[in-house]
Amino acid sequence: MLVEQITQALTAVREQKPLVVSITNYVVMNNTANALLAIGASPIMAHSKQEMAEMMAFAGALVINIGTLDSAWIPRMTFAVEQANANGKVVVLDPVGCGASILRTDTSREIARLADQLIIRGNASEIIALANEQAKSKGVDALDSSDIALSAAYFLVKEYGACVVISGETDYIVTSEQTVKLNNGHAMMPCVTGMGCTLSALTAAFAAVGEETGVAAAAVLGVVGEIAAEQSRGPGSLQLTILDELYLLDEATLAKRLKLQVINS
Repeated sequence: MLVEQITQALTAVREQKPLVVSITNYVVMNNTANALLAIGASPIMAHSKQEMAEMMAFAGALVINIGTLDSAWIPRMTFAVEQANANGKVVVLDPVGCGASILRTDTSREIARLADQLIIRGNASEIIALANEQAKSKGVDALDSSDIALSAAYFLVKEYGACVVISGETDYIVTSEQTVKLNNGHAMMPCVTGMGCTLSALTAAFAAVGEETGVAAAAVLGVVGEIAAEQSRGPGSLQLTILDELYLLDEATLAKRLKLQVINS
């Protein structure tokens, strides 16, 4: 049943072509916009408060990614979340580097508190830090494994009414109803900057068509990463091939490749 829901969500994204508003970092704007286009969604990198109310009135979902955070961005982000709330739209929070600085940690928690409909997508260290547990990190890179972040994810689900996606060698998707374990992906993927940010953008595209857990996006990117790695000589070609495979992925291949397990419900 879960596999069928994931494949149906892929079809829905391609049919509905949802608009995803992204307040995201300078490093990954091109990557994430191209990934959204490749999967069939429509990206817009909007950062101005002056147009955000209009944007969120017709957009499908909002991404808040704090990767290149500064004091000018924070009020724009909080205002965008308020507009998403006013229009009943899902907010995907990517707490990049949460735990690496007080500014990043406090801002992540402020956005999480503010959002009415929230998906949090981070690596294990970011999820642990957001939950106010001890995390090992160096900037935006995780030094913790995904499985030890599960207790932090359960806390965040209760604290913020959120769904939580822990990305890593193994992905976990934690909701109030169940926890799903995904073992797709490839060891080369962390060698490409912005893979997590790409997952956050795709998560918003799926949320915009009603798949609000994060599991479909994690499944799709994991499978695509595996397929792309089989054809790539290194990280440079992997990045390009992932875009191609996002565009080419079909329901049958997705269902056949998926390695998922519901570990509690």
